[in-house]
This record gives sequence, structure tokens and C-alpha cells, in this order.
Amino acid sequence: MTKGKHNKPDASPTIQNKKAWHNYELVEKVEAGIALLGTEVKSLRDRNCDLDACYARLIGDEVWLIGCKIAPYERGGYTNHDPLRKRKLLLHKSQIKKIRIKLDQRGFTLVPTKIYFNDRGKAKVELALATGKKLHDKRQALQEKQARKDIGRDMKKY
Repeated sequence: MTKGKHNKPDASPTIQNKKAWHNYELVEKVEAGIALLGTEVKSLRDRNCDLDACYARLIGDEVWLIGCKIAPYERGGYTNHDPLRKRKLLLHKSQIKKIRIKLDQRGFTLVPTKIYFNDRGKAKVELALATGKKLHDKRQALQEKQARKDIGRDMKKY
């Protein structure tokens, strides 16, 4: 028997925005902390979050997460939070400056792709600078995905 840290499985919950890969072409990713209330953290650990209609916006010199629905904690009582409140994202000033330069360019938007807990137990948001896909781009991506599935099925037979 070895001494030291116990190896436990990765049980940290990850909430992903699956529509982001379909609707946007992701260019660059940034990790940001998120300022949460206690009941929001508990609700996130239960995976009660919806990122589908969520986006991030620069307001002044701060980045805010808007439209992220974190469901009220079941056992929260009167201390529960507002599910649709704006949440502040924690970034360094230099990171915010780089993001501002990119967002000033035409066509870029800031989209959250996932919320997860890091090794230290802190809630993090992965943001992506993205450009919107056109309808023909989405169709082409679906055709390529279907072709990969067909090839995989044919290869599995042999």
C-alpha cells in the first residue's frame, strides 16, 4: 500500500454549452473566475445550470455573464439567489484589455463554453471569442459529421 495522496476520480461537475460549437466558430479561449453566492455554488455542483442563451459582455472595465440560468438551490430557503442575475467574471486587467481589442473588431462575440470546478474547488468559466457561423457553414459541418459517422460504422464492420 502506498502512502501519500489518495487517487480519487474526477467528480467535478462540468456544464457545457453544446450549441456554442454549432452556432459559432470559436477562435480563442480564456479561463475566468466567477463571483457566485453560496447557493449558486451548491446548485452548480448539482449541475443545475443552463448556458444555452448565455453570453458575456464588457461593461465599463468589467466582464459580466448575462443570461446564465443557475437554478435556485432546492434546500436554500429564504437565502436563495435570483436565477437570472448578472454575474461578474474575474479577469486580470491585461486579459480584459486584450478581449476589448478583439471585441472592437467586427463580428466577434464573447461566448461561455463551459462552467467547471478546478483542482482547488473554485468555479471557473471558459469563455471563447467567437464569430457567428452562416447557415451554409452549419450545413457543411453537419455533412462532415455525418460522413465521419458513416466511415466509423463501415470501419467497425471490418
